[in-house]
Amino acid sequence: MQLRQKVIFLAIAPLIVALCAIALFVRQQAIGLAHEQHATIQRAYLASKQAELRHYVDLASHSIAHLTASGRSDPATLAEAKRILQSLSFGDDGYFFVYDMDGRNLMHPRQPELVGRDLWNLHDQFGAPTIQNIVAVAKQGGGLVRYNWVKPSTNKSAPKLGYVVPVPQWGWIMGSGLYLDDVQAALDQVDAQQSRNIETTMWWIAGLAILATLVIGGAGLALNVSESRVADMKLKALAQRVVDSQEQERARLSRDLHDGISQWLVSIKLQIEAGIIRMKGTPDQQRQAHASFERTAEELNKVLGEVRRISHDLRPTLLDDLGLAAALDHLAEEFSQHSGMPVTFNVSGDAEHLPQTVGTVLFRIAQEALTNIERHADAHHIDLALHAGDGRVLLTIADDGAGFDAEGVATHPQRGIGLRNMMERMDAIGGHLDIASSAAGTTVCASVELET
Repeated sequence: MQLRQKVIFLAIAPLIVALCAIALFVRQQAIGLAHEQHATIQRAYLASKQAELRHYVDLASHSIAHLTASGRSDPATLAEAKRILQSLSFGDDGYFFVYDMDGRNLMHPRQPELVGRDLWNLHDQFGAPTIQNIVAVAKQGGGLVRYNWVKPSTNKSAPKLGYVVPVPQWGWIMGSGLYLDDVQAALDQVDAQQSRNIETTMWWIAGLAILATLVIGGAGLALNVSESRVADMKLKALAQRVVDSQEQERARLSRDLHDGISQWLVSIKLQIEAGIIRMKGTPDQQRQAHASFERTAEELNKVLGEVRRISHDLRPTLLDDLGLAAALDHLAEEFSQHSGMPVTFNVSGDAEHLPQTVGTVLFRIAQEALTNIERHADAHHIDLALHAGDGRVLLTIADDGAGFDAEGVATHPQRGIGLRNMMERMDAIGGHLDIASSAAGTTVCASVELET
């Protein structure tokens, strides 16, 4: 996996993880909120039903209050009370019922077949003793009771909330009830709506995750294409600069060989030929020939010096044999001799065990800097310093010349080739190049962190 692909993956992976965590958190919160809403609605419904039941039973009690207050318990009075209660109803499934304390049904307007039957041992489909629970609540003074009973409108068993009160004058249990299946249906509808809302929210989060992934992936792809194009352009420009540098170096060597060494060799050849001719002449001519051969020897020494200088420019043997410090010292001395500009060289720290690549790059930096100073700075003195220590090597070249606009020259398309070469050399080894220039002079600092 390439670096750009890793960067895109590291951008997408945390986003997906974060969105999944958000989705799980939102889902848990939504489920918890749905449960709380379910319980709240259920309590509100039940409270409403309970209040409604109490009102109905109170109404029924008031309807027969004049009979219970009379103190009579003859059959006619009891029959009149049953008739009144039987006539009271609310809705299709709202009615009143009457039992005695032994569980015998005395009045049931919706199921007359139960009248007169002993239902004490009646149990619902879940095994709960229905009538026994009703009688127990009535004996405690009355109240609410939940049980299952056949719903008249559907003829099916449904959960029911009842409210019963005792009628102690006659030994009755009077009550009524409201079926709760409509409450459950409303709660089921609320739960279904909440489930749909949660599912919709999850789909939205998933859609956003997919969209964000596509956006990041597309942006990464576009960045890759753009960076690839820029990298190709930089590579082509670098390759062209390498070719230009090679051609410039070849041209320099050609000039040095043609204008310097070649001319000297031609002069030496002519002097040797003239000396050979004079050696065959008079003694005076032989003396002239001897003097000519001495000048020829001096010229040969100069040619050898020039050859050594060219060889040293290409690759100094001191750099390989004695290290960077010795090569820089020799470079400073040689530069002072042929330019007439004094160069002070100082070295500190352990500069003898530097990596070969680092030494070569720093030596080329020094060469390029001295060449630029000679050509452009119009300086009078140069300070060259090398420091190695604390896992770092620092090369500093400072002059007292006229200075220049470092940033402008470095970015100029037809100038600053030397500066760009220096920067590229430092970038290749992970180093850093700083250039500070003003009217008081220029300072070039090349620093490299050494691997331990």
